[in-house]
Amino acid sequence: MTKAATTYKDLLKRDKVNLDIFWLKDEALEESANLSAPEIIAQEIADDLEAALEQFNTIAEDLK
Repeated sequence: MTKAATTYKDLLKRDKVNLDIFWLKDEALEESANLSAPEIIAQEIADDLEAALEQFNTIAEDLK
């Protein structure tokens, strides 16, 4: 273990140590029920990547 690593024993030595774990509610996940079908999302991502590649190609040509 490196010097920077904190062990369980080190944590317990601290004042007011609390190792309770809880989940915060992510409101964005509530909207996940309204998402498009996976194939539509995948196509939108592919379209965005193709558009970005075209823009990078244009920039690369301009830099020549």
